[in-house]
Amino acid sequence: MFIHWGLYAVPAKGEWYASIGRVPPERYEEYLRTFDPVDYDPRAWARMARQAGMKYAVLTAKHHEGFCLFDSAYSDYKATNTPAGRDLVREYVDAFRAEGLRVGLYYSLVDWHHPDYPAYNDPFHPMRGTDVRREERCDFSRYLDYMHAQVRELCTNYGKLDLLWFDFSYDGHCGEDWRAGELVEMVRTLQPGILLNSRLEASGGSLGSLLSGAPTPWAGDFATPEQILPPAPLCRPDGTPVCWEACQTMNNSFGYTAADRCFKTARTCIRQLVECVSKGGNYLLNVGPDARGNIPPQSRRILCEIGEWMRLNADSIYGCGASAIPVAAFGCRATARGKNLYLHVMEQPVGPLALTGLSPAAIRSARVLATGAEADILTSGWAVQNYPQTAFLSLAAQANETLPLPDETDTVLHLTISELSLIHISEPSSSRIHGADGRGCCCCCLCL
Repeated sequence: MFIHWGLYAVPAKGEWYASIGRVPPERYEEYLRTFDPVDYDPRAWARMARQAGMKYAVLTAKHHEGFCLFDSAYSDYKATNTPAGRDLVREYVDAFRAEGLRVGLYYSLVDWHHPDYPAYNDPFHPMRGTDVRREERCDFSRYLDYMHAQVRELCTNYGKLDLLWFDFSYDGHCGEDWRAGELVEMVRTLQPGILLNSRLEASGGSLGSLLSGAPTPWAGDFATPEQILPPAPLCRPDGTPVCWEACQTMNNSFGYTAADRCFKTARTCIRQLVECVSKGGNYLLNVGPDARGNIPPQSRRILCEIGEWMRLNADSIYGCGASAIPVAAFGCRATARGKNLYLHVMEQPVGPLALTGLSPAAIRSARVLATGAEADILTSGWAVQNYPQTAFLSLAAQANETLPLPDETDTVLHLTISELSLIHISEPSSSRIHGADGRGCCCCCLCL
């Protein structure tokens, strides 16, 4: 679960409102007096995440607006100086850990509030092009000291963190412009085993040097394509898989936007999740709580429906990645874990389901994952006679019948594949897709 929450929830026009609206700092600061999340219940948020099948969460400790949800010793622009009057990050990490979820924090490298963050020539700053004198007084090195100090606070004051999600690099602010080497060394020293994303040198529209043959020391552990699903697994030039995580919104906004009612269906979100896992990635689905601390009802409904599907089909997601066997079928995506192949059937086939690239002899068993109902592996009929090297599966009493799918969102067929068929897959292909333990390469331990 990605959680975008901050002062921008008050005007309810999205997390980029200050930049898009060119809102002066003194006007934006007025939201400090009205940010009063009386309904904030992080335990309820955590339960929603867990019941939806999520394994980790990432909260915006500080977004581009510069406002801190945590009690920073280096800023007065923080939740403790609002009517909330308390450290909201502390409550989040305690609540999500209590629900057994991994804990991540988002921290924006960008800061539109800090006086030493350059504004005049910045393409995103609310005050871009308006105050040359302010720019002359700006000392970016002072800002970097401030930013590093806040990251140290987050890595020191909240126990073990599983993930630190930086955002974002762009023209003139990338890599060592952030003193990235020093920053990464500090974080990894204070939080051994933590995962870092790629945005010390990348944006939502780029993937950084992780996908190159020579990633930098600050390239991070996983790439973060935003509002897009890559068309194929992400790999380096030599075929080595790269961990990645797609961050996606439920509507068109990350931060709470009252006018944005263009919510996706749960069906779409589930299929996006499957699309990610089938290509070796993770799915970070966003919610944007309102100023009172409530997750919108549309988001809650989506999470509930995802949870119902996950309760029956989680085995096809957790620990899975792209299939090493090049199987294809009409309206299907494939996920895999070891000898377990999961076919996600999203479109109704005409007659039996033809599995191109998989012979009938390779399948030891085939069942509907949600119910355990057997799927017939056809051994006779005109389809088998004409295409003997292709496996055909049927859920109907008669092989040539076309019946509605048991789950129109995604009917998952669990196939157990013979050892022999795995041996016949070339080793280079197998090692690219799966780790040595046979698990998918999706964002390391967080999804397992």
